[in-house]
Amino acid sequence: MLDSTPCFDETSAARVAGERYRISGAIRPLFSERDQNFLVQTRDGRGEVVLKIANAREDRALLEAQQAALDHVAARLEFTPRVVPAADGARLVRATAPDGGEHLVWAITRLPGRPLADLRLPSPSLLGRLGRAVARLDAALADFDHPAVHREFRWNLDRARRVVAERRALIADPALGAAIDALSRAFDAHTEPVLPTLRRAVVHGDLNDYNVLVAWDDPPGADVRVSGIVDFGDMVASYAVADLAIAVAYAVLDASDPLAAAAPIVAAFHAERPLEERELGALFGLVAMRLCVSACIAAEQIAQRPDNQYLGISQTRIRAALPRLASISFPLAEAVFRQACGFAPVPEGMRVHEWLRGRTHEFAPVLGVDLRTEPSLVFDLSVSSPLVSGNAAERDEPHLTPVLFGAMRDAGVRIGVGRYDEPRLLYVTPLFAGGQRVTDERRTIHLGLDLFAEAGAPVYAPLAGTVHAFHDNANALDYGPVIVLRHEAGDGVAFFTLYGHLSRESLAGLRVGQPVARGQRIATLGDAGVNGGWPPHLHLQVMTDLLDLGVDFPGVGAASQRALWTAVCPDPNLLVGIPADRFPPPAPPAARTLAERRARFGGNLSVAYRAPVKVVRGWKQYLLDDTGRQFVDAYNNVPHVGHAHPRVVRAAAAQMRVLNTNTRYLNDLPSEYAARLTATLPDPLRVCYFTSSASEANELALRLARAFTSARDLIVLEAAYHGNTTTLIDISPYKHAGPGGQGAPDWVHVAPLPDDFRGAYRRDDPEAGPKYAERVAELVEAVSASGRRLCGYIAETCPSVGGQIMLPAGYLAEAYRHVRAAGGVCIADEVQTGLGRIGTHCWAFEPHGVVPDIVVMGKPLGNGHPLAAVVTSRAIADAFDNGMEYFSTFGGNTVSCAVGLAVLDVMRDEALQAHALAVGERLLRGLRPMVERHAVVGDVRGSGLFLGVELVRDRVTLEPAGAAASYVANRMREEGILLGTDGPAHNVIKIRPPMPFDARDADLLVETLDRVLGETDSE
Repeated sequence: MLDSTPCFDETSAARVAGERYRISGAIRPLFSERDQNFLVQTRDGRGEVVLKIANAREDRALLEAQQAALDHVAARLEFTPRVVPAADGARLVRATAPDGGEHLVWAITRLPGRPLADLRLPSPSLLGRLGRAVARLDAALADFDHPAVHREFRWNLDRARRVVAERRALIADPALGAAIDALSRAFDAHTEPVLPTLRRAVVHGDLNDYNVLVAWDDPPGADVRVSGIVDFGDMVASYAVADLAIAVAYAVLDASDPLAAAAPIVAAFHAERPLEERELGALFGLVAMRLCVSACIAAEQIAQRPDNQYLGISQTRIRAALPRLASISFPLAEAVFRQACGFAPVPEGMRVHEWLRGRTHEFAPVLGVDLRTEPSLVFDLSVSSPLVSGNAAERDEPHLTPVLFGAMRDAGVRIGVGRYDEPRLLYVTPLFAGGQRVTDERRTIHLGLDLFAEAGAPVYAPLAGTVHAFHDNANALDYGPVIVLRHEAGDGVAFFTLYGHLSRESLAGLRVGQPVARGQRIATLGDAGVNGGWPPHLHLQVMTDLLDLGVDFPGVGAASQRALWTAVCPDPNLLVGIPADRFPPPAPPAARTLAERRARFGGNLSVAYRAPVKVVRGWKQYLLDDTGRQFVDAYNNVPHVGHAHPRVVRAAAAQMRVLNTNTRYLNDLPSEYAARLTATLPDPLRVCYFTSSASEANELALRLARAFTSARDLIVLEAAYHGNTTTLIDISPYKHAGPGGQGAPDWVHVAPLPDDFRGAYRRDDPEAGPKYAERVAELVEAVSASGRRLCGYIAETCPSVGGQIMLPAGYLAEAYRHVRAAGGVCIADEVQTGLGRIGTHCWAFEPHGVVPDIVVMGKPLGNGHPLAAVVTSRAIADAFDNGMEYFSTFGGNTVSCAVGLAVLDVMRDEALQAHALAVGERLLRGLRPMVERHAVVGDVRGSGLFLGVELVRDRVTLEPAGAAASYVANRMREEGILLGTDGPAHNVIKIRPPMPFDARDADLLVETLDRVLGETDSE
């Protein structure tokens, strides 16, 4: 008997395409398990066609049903294939394989894009687009039917549980088997009872991540869209929610937090095609069972065909995903999906809220102190709290206990209060359930009310109930020993209260079901030794549903699920009754902050990223938003030695307490700082002027140059930016030649940017530098020919806004030579690159073997404090001393000088220049291979922690890919890494982090950027 699988090669398939479809062109096979598919690139302008050769056992009626379905949806959807008829009009033809077997053949149009599976971790926005696409497909199929789709089919989700039961014994992997067993038990308990009530429909049936295609919008990089849904071969009559369940199952395979990845899919589907609440109740079970079916069928196929390596490889991701899914409680998943669709996460939750809200005056004091009337002290333990250190090593009990209890003593209160729904940095563990890690997202949102009191203080039940559970979480950071009580609202709806951080003795003699009276003593507070190092306090929490989590119920939630957890866990102050006026108003959410900014600031004051980050704290190379999410800051070179570096902070605070005044008075600090700063520079750069900003410093540099030369004409670089004053806009082509600009004044002369990647002279030309410098010489000659004299030349030593450019060898020395020959001075703008950023040298001009006449410094000097400087020679300074006094009110003030000295101390003591060189080299080793790996990456360049990745649409024309760079920067922000874009076409990803940025950060950046760039790859 002949094998039913087709065995056509390219030649025989091309013959079928030519004879039956009159199609010719390059042909190549596409993967298919049971059938054969060939892609034909036609020569006659009909585009690409997929020739589909069916398995000999395939039912003709099912093939006709697929074609009918494609015809049915064609008028409504742009992302499904179209049937291509044969030359004689037939939609199905017969062809003979080389082995003599007869097969049905048909053809469809080929859709653009590549499989969603290639992306592995799709962005939330793309997951939302997937949800909408699946909903649109289901809506288009809603009124479709065909007899062939009403069939017995093992992949139909309405048979899933039976298929798993029949094949479970074939699973040899113990961990995989245990996950399937756990999911099967949960499915039987939570999902199976709902299935008979679900709506039914004809569904695609196999929306795995290889049957969903994605492509970039035009222009490439604007965003990623769903460009195709293919392979209707598993179409079947099933549950109407089946397609959504299958799409979710495969879209979350690689997600560390499957529920967070699933939520945008479900929300977008529901917005397009509303789901019923019972469908949401069954959805997670169907998601899990689809992957269990896949694992079980694969085990059967591998047993039958052990030589087929593909079958084993295709299951690798599912084997990894199923234990993650098994760790998630089905009620929690339902609550997440309900929240995503706008339903109450717990159906009875609002009834509990209302019942509690009307009875606060009836509840007994939980610590024996009636906080409705007795004073208490409410602490700020939020992300931006000054009580909590940015340094994670200083957030433990030895640091917190004296601070909190000292404040309570000073205030004369017995009880301190930690707020509910407060984002905090105090928790470093991800969410666990059933002993399994559920998500990598740091939990920050406090779901209880903290009542700080001395260890051993008695704890009382605020209302009657029964002991539901208790546990000694000896190693848990959330609760320590914990008791959960069960209560009933007046209408019989159950809810729960949780008491954490108790003494171990509190659990002695307890039994589940034990009655507890209102006001009955139930426990005492534990000390730090039994509560993970926390200061003694009661964690009081209310839960409207335990979501099958029991004593593992989280006391802190992820910020991405804040609305869910606060809905499930209402404010415990409903039980305690602390007057509202004792609590400070909550900080406005990011959206309100953005609206306020837009209302009160000018519209051209830009904000970074499509989804702006509300930053409230920084620490070294990290920034934290208002929810406590930590971002790796690879963008901000202003906090040179790190955000909130403690030595810099101490220096500023100490000097502020003593004296902050200007340079009209004698003080040793300005002179000491000037000596230390100029010691980093070569002779004759020994005279300092201090200012508050780099713009002020560049203005001063121009005044010095004009005083020395008695001339005005200046040569600048194309795409340069030197500051925001009127004069500096005049000398900044990035501004005056851009939107809103009025062009260069006649005294400003623009030299070409020495860009050896895309400029006139490229990196493979050893004379590129001198050749670019010749253009400076031409401008010098033109100024002279006009009868005017040259004042000088100003350039960033590494043009930053120009695109993170590294000047070619020989350029700067020759440019300086031409300028000086005409009597001009040379100004080095080191605002972006000074103080060791390039790693090899302290100042970026040094490797070029030149000494500028004037050096302008800014951002790095003050680590975010407004401090800038101009350093020049005595001769130029003397020329400037022409009788007109120079004075800057804040320049050189004592606090700024103390800060500047601290920055220099940290640079020296932490060896940050050498660190920048080592980490930069590590980054370059990781980034440079991306030029070969990703077509959009045109160039990687830089030194130390001043790096650029230039993106192009075409490797030959070097057309800039600005939209792609914007996409990448925004995706990296979603992934928790802050980058920016620069360059005249905004197509260069700039990497300029604070200097403490380390090897781990570098590896994370490279890994994440590689993955995000992979989203931009063409098929």
